[in-house]
Amino acid sequence: MSFNFDYKEPKVIAEIGCNHMGNFEIAKELIDLAKEAGAKYVKFQKRNNKELLTEEQYNAPHPVPENSYGNTYGAHREYLEFTKEQHSKLKDYCDSIGIVYSTSVWDVTSAKEMITFNPEFLKVPSACNNNFKMLKVLRDEYKGQVQLSIGMTSKEEVEEIVKFFEETDQAKTRLLIYSCTSGYPVPAKDVALLEINWLYENYQNRVNEIGFSGHHLGIALDIAAYTLGARWIERHFTKDRTWKGTDHAASLEQDGLRKLVRNLNATYEALTFKKDEILEIEQIQRDKLKNRK
Repeated sequence: MSFNFDYKEPKVIAEIGCNHMGNFEIAKELIDLAKEAGAKYVKFQKRNNKELLTEEQYNAPHPVPENSYGNTYGAHREYLEFTKEQHSKLKDYCDSIGIVYSTSVWDVTSAKEMITFNPEFLKVPSACNNNFKMLKVLRDEYKGQVQLSIGMTSKEEVEEIVKFFEETDQAKTRLLIYSCTSGYPVPAKDVALLEINWLYENYQNRVNEIGFSGHHLGIALDIAAYTLGARWIERHFTKDRTWKGTDHAASLEQDGLRKLVRNLNATYEALTFKKDEILEIEQIQRDKLKNRK
């Protein structure tokens, strides 16, 4: 089956997430590093932990103690959390250096807070794409693009999400869906790139765009995802993969991000048909090498 991929320049998001380790200056440094590597978008995360977690979850120990920044999981999450005002300053900083700011939102309060900045897009993580109260806020109170990952999500659930945005005729104009496997990191056999084909087959004419959010190692699979039609490529980004935290191991460092952007742009340039049967570069070799009778 063929799809109209309509190849455009790839859009690469450096997901800083919580890789700043709760340090505002490190967050700004990561923005600088992402821009230097060629990314045009950075993304953070915003949570209201008391709203998102039950009291039991909040007070439980971190499941991986060596990655924890607090005595409980709630304290750990609070340590990593930036305030609304800090996110506003991060957006201002991004605007000042010419890179697009965005953030994932995990709950209704965070969605309402981040909408006030009017970012170009907001992201719904796989973990909370079934939070329809939050989706309603993003659908009905926000005007930008809603990007949504479908890791650990059944196909029936994906259909329910798309229909929810179609209720107000906004899926086609505002909803981007990311093919995604939730894991940190994900082995190649579980990345399941052909899910991009499934998204095209079922949603090419129903949603705004289709992307790929990867948690694998290396950058080869991102090139394949783009070739299959993913117009947005999202990768976790850090300065040092050995830093303390859950996401660093599945993140790209600056050189990896630079190579990813370079290779994606080269792939974009290459995804054409020959403009002539014999290109100018070939004519020179044809005159020199082609056998003549």
